[in-house]
Amino acid sequence: MPALLRGRRWARGLLGLAGGIVALAGALLALDRALPPDLSRLEAVGRVVVDREGRVLSALPAPGGVWRLPVSAEEVPRALVDLLVAAEDRRFRWHPGVDPLAVARAALGGLRAGRVVSGASTISMQAARLLEPRPRTLRSKAIEAARAVQLEWRLGKAGVLRAWLTLAPMGGNLEGVRAGSLAWFGRPVERVGVAEAALLVAVPRRPEALRPDRHPAAALAARDAVLRRRGAAALPVAEREAARAEAGRAGDGAVPWARRAMPGLAPHLAREVAGGPMAGASAGVVRTSLDAGLQRGVEGVAAAVLAGLPARGSVAVVVADLRTREVRALVGGDWLAEGRAGAMDLTRAVRSPGSALKPLLYAMAFDRGLAAPGTVMEDLPRHFGDWAPENYARGFSGRVTAAEALRGSLNLPAVALMEALGPLRFASALKALGAVPRLPPGTGPALPLALGGVGITLRELVGVTAAIGDRGRAGALRVLPAGPGGEGAAPVLRAGAAEAVAGILVQGFPGGGPAGVAWKTGTSWGGRDAWAVGFDARHVAGVWVGRPDGTAIPGATGRGTALPVLARVFALLPPAPRPGEAGERAVARAGVVDGLRLLFPPAGAVIGEGAVTIRAVGGQRPLVFLVDGVPVAAGGARREAGWVPPGPGFYRVTVVDAAGAAASAPVRVGGVPGVE
Repeated sequence: MPALLRGRRWARGLLGLAGGIVALAGALLALDRALPPDLSRLEAVGRVVVDREGRVLSALPAPGGVWRLPVSAEEVPRALVDLLVAAEDRRFRWHPGVDPLAVARAALGGLRAGRVVSGASTISMQAARLLEPRPRTLRSKAIEAARAVQLEWRLGKAGVLRAWLTLAPMGGNLEGVRAGSLAWFGRPVERVGVAEAALLVAVPRRPEALRPDRHPAAALAARDAVLRRRGAAALPVAEREAARAEAGRAGDGAVPWARRAMPGLAPHLAREVAGGPMAGASAGVVRTSLDAGLQRGVEGVAAAVLAGLPARGSVAVVVADLRTREVRALVGGDWLAEGRAGAMDLTRAVRSPGSALKPLLYAMAFDRGLAAPGTVMEDLPRHFGDWAPENYARGFSGRVTAAEALRGSLNLPAVALMEALGPLRFASALKALGAVPRLPPGTGPALPLALGGVGITLRELVGVTAAIGDRGRAGALRVLPAGPGGEGAAPVLRAGAAEAVAGILVQGFPGGGPAGVAWKTGTSWGGRDAWAVGFDARHVAGVWVGRPDGTAIPGATGRGTALPVLARVFALLPPAPRPGEAGERAVARAGVVDGLRLLFPPAGAVIGEGAVTIRAVGGQRPLVFLVDGVPVAAGGARREAGWVPPGPGFYRVTVVDAAGAAASAPVRVGGVPGVE
């Protein structure tokens, strides 16, 4: 019986203890919920924008101008965390936020000496103080201890390390090892050496007294103390020897004597993506599709060009991968130059493209059989309703091929093609290519689209041009890396038509430059916008030069002002020349790709009453040419035949090959002359 009573008492005791533990846990949980730690400083961070390889492009400060950049223990070298733990909190891995042994040691030392001789602050307690700074009092210490346990409970060891690494003061307005590494060493924290890591651990102890730029000797001593007496003990032998060698190579040269400027490549794009979707190891790192080396080179070219521009003149540049449409370099203007509207991203400014859209117009005309590179067209004075367009040089060239008209940027043939194609169809193609047309209020698509009568941005123009260089595929430019399948895009043009136009545009740069680049220029009315776009086999690029306020730069043209810049940009890229396919070679290639087709006259053409040369491409020879079902002379092994219309009227021209394939086009003889 006594044993049974003892058992019952023991059971009741266990139940009481368990109840007490549950009650205590409940009370602590309620207290934690009632008084949660303030993590706002940890979340109020700046952004780091990196390129496609993770190289830093730009850093943007946190609100208030503080350089507080987030970082986690997984992102820094292992030696940095090892040095931190060894120097500041050797038992960090096992204590719950407060180290009882360190507290006891500090208390005994203080009693014996009558003053504080050693601290008991753990990394967790330091993180609590960094999150919620307080005066250095015993009461504050008690609160920090409670918060440290709370942080360990909520965030775990990794979260506590993240807080310390992000918030540790590095002197001045620098916080965290990422900002410290960029400012003191000019490199990402991921790439610091052991001695540099030791300095980052040492400075937060007395951030103003140990600033390397103001107190280099003190900073050097503190760093060496971390390496010799504390931190180095935590390192493997090989790393310890490497750290000593690194620290001793240049005497005190391993300690920086000046603070470096924060990286600031691609400032317009950095601010664009900083508030958008994030990609990277932490929420504060944004990975873009840019190439840091190319970006630096393009910015150098732009700076040299800006030096030679008149007041308020500016330049914008976009370079992208032709297949993926990933932007590799982007210059939005002269950053923060007030007179040049430097804060405005001019790659997104809506401007008039002049003749820079003509390649798309010709590609669509080739695609629909309205013309081909060898088609003879008339560059002569002509009215389109009440409109009588002129060429930029005011003169006329007479009869030219379509290839010559495109290379020479002649206006009359382009407007004639727009009339045959239809402005609405052209505007729809622009929209499909990601360039929604901006038209004057209350108007719809009209013939002036052929000469730049539409608003477009440089980014959109580069995207449209990329479709010509990429076998007719649509695809919007992207500044974040493409995921799997990022190259998949619907074609808006037949490959043969796009390649024919690309071949026509492959020509040497007038002032010299890389070979095998297809290019086109454009100048808006009054010289307000000078454009040049081009592509080789791997990249597409575009340049805009003008004034952000829309006023003209006297004498500025696409060919004379923007094209030399484009040549310098392509000189920065690895050579990837395209084959040139101008004139009849382009005609032949288009014929092979697209099968039997009538090149001239195109469907719906209005031609004069003189002799006409009917031309065809593709198909299996011999060819037979017919007009209204009646064979005409020549043909056979040749791909053309002469025909003299008997008089004005409507006719159907047909070609039949040896395999029985046929192509035909209705035409009109007489009336207003059109293409020929």
